[in-house]
Amino acid sequence: MDHIVRLDSRQEAALQAVADKFIATHKGDVMRALKEMIVLNGHLQERLDAAPGPSSHSRRLVG
Repeated sequence: MDHIVRLDSRQEAALQAVADKFIATHKGDVMRALKEMIVLNGHLQERLDAAPGPSSHSRRLVG
């Protein structure tokens, strides 16, 4: 990983709410939600890599 992101309690609560909602859309199946999130991140990374601008290394979603 390139860097560690630190969240304050407000940000952590907001992230937890989004995660709970995402898992709820998958009927509580955490593994299914995680797999979809991995696929979505892959698609986003492909779009970043294809976009013009700074090198793709500086825009990597995952280390």
